[in-house]
Order: sequence, then C-alpha cells, then structure tokens
Amino acid sequence: MTRRSLVWIAALVGAAAVVHAADKPQPNDEELKKLFHAAPNKATAQPKQPRKLLVFTLCHGYYHVSIAWGARAIEYAGQKTGAFTATVSDDIAMFEPAKLDQFDGICFVSALGEIFLPEDFDKLPPAKQAEFSANDARLKRHLLEWIKSGKGLVGIHGASWLFYKWPEFSEALGGLFESHPWNAFERIAVKIDEPDHPLVRAFGGHGFEIIDEGYQFKDPYSRKTDRVLYSMDLARMDTNKPNLRPDQDMGLCWVKKFGEGRVFYTALGHNPEEFWNPALMQHILDGIQFALGDLPAPSEPRTK
Repeated sequence: MTRRSLVWIAALVGAAAVVHAADKPQPNDEELKKLFHAAPNKATAQPKQPRKLLVFTLCHGYYHVSIAWGARAIEYAGQKTGAFTATVSDDIAMFEPAKLDQFDGICFVSALGEIFLPEDFDKLPPAKQAEFSANDARLKRHLLEWIKSGKGLVGIHGASWLFYKWPEFSEALGGLFESHPWNAFERIAVKIDEPDHPLVRAFGGHGFEIIDEGYQFKDPYSRKTDRVLYSMDLARMDTNKPNLRPDQDMGLCWVKKFGEGRVFYTALGHNPEEFWNPALMQHILDGIQFALGDLPAPSEPRTK
C-alpha cells in the first residue's frame, strides 16, 4: 500500500470516529488495511447517476461486534469503485423524510430492534409513550413508502431482527430471524442455489465454507416470495441440532422486489473477519448495486 493510501485511510478513520459511538468496538489499523484491500477495485456496473447510500448501524438489543467492520468495508467499497457515496450513521434523524429522500438506498448493517423508539420506552409515562409511538408510526410509514417508490433496501446479517414487531418491514425484507442452531465459531457449508445469477458470480459458481452462525428464518421467509441465491448445505454439516426447520430450507441470501423497490439480504456477516473476504465483499457490492438500480439481476421467485 502506498503512503498516499495510508494517509487517505487515516483521514477516513478520523471522519468516521465522529459518527460511531465511542464505546463501540472499532477495527484497528491492521484490520482497516485488510478491509481496504478486500474491498473491490472496480464496480461490476457503471452507476447510472451518482448514488448515495445510507449505512445504518443503530441497535436496540444485542450488539454485533462486526458492525463497525461491515460499515467500514462498505464505505471502502463505495470509495474505491465510485459505485456510491456512503453515509454511516446511527442517528434516527436520518429517517426524517427530508433527509431520507436524499438517498438512493439504505443498508442496515446488523441494525436491530425497535430503533425508532427509545430503549427505555416501557418505563416512560403514558403521555411520552404516546408521543414516541406517533413518531415511530410516522417514520415507519415514510420508510415503507420510500422503499416501495423504487429505492434500495439492503440487509446484512442481524438486519433480519430489525423492527421485529413490524410485519410490514419483515415482508419488505423477505424474512424474520428465528434462531441460529450453529454458534458463531462453527464452520457452515454454503451451496449456491443459482450459480449463474449475477449477484453470486463473485463465488465462481462454487459453494464455500465460512465461519458464521448460520441463521434460520421464519415467516415471511418463503421461496414463493424470495429468490434465494444461496443456502446452507446441510449434507455437509452437523445437523444434530435442536429445532431445525422441518423442511430444511435454510436460505441465507435472497433478492426480491417490494413495490418498485429492490431488496438484497445476506445472513452472513456475524464475524468481523468476514468483511475482509474479497469474494464476499464483491458479492455485497454487487447486491448493493442491484438494490440501487445499477446492476440488473432477476428477482422473481423461483419455487423449484
């Protein structure tokens, strides 16, 4: 890496420090270099226009340590390829209509919980609860309309826990987290369901193994509505786990349409080191470009 590149990385680190909460884990200098190198150098598709992507990281509940790594990796992908300009934030003011409408898409990096409500909502007096509930409904209504209008929705890993009590968002995203029968330090086998699909070309048509939790999903996850791109290869895994789905349909990544909006979700990304995997980062960039409307890819369900 050149001295100029190192200076540029240091500048980005300083800028991002203002956005992220000081008490959250952050990648060190060596890890930043790995994230930078793993980010693609060229976008698969030429953007039709300058794109703005909101990368949102707020959590109410379990905080994934990998969030800052994922957000930074996506920032680097946009910077290096010119595919988009990323704004990383955990401020719900970004969902005010005048601000959200400036973006072409949103990427939730393991953001989860009822993020439009304060974490102490249940302890607030009734009048305050009513006030926050009204604001919550207003922001949710606009977010849904915004996606349907033709914007991009990208979910990384824990985003399938986001707005857990809001069925319309789960319908938009395409699935709701149920459990992870495997723990975060187990190797899971991944099979490519559609090797010729543009958004999985980064994997060269071959399945792979990766250390991750291995999410399984509940309704509204369904191949009748989601075009599943890869899933867990249970034939190559330890299935002596409790409460596995009876149909053994363990999709991990899918695309779909929601109104005129385009949706891309991957369950990978629990561990920080996944974001310096070049193939995975090319795949995530391609998924983002699909959601932004620059990379054409089939999104109709394939029930077979």
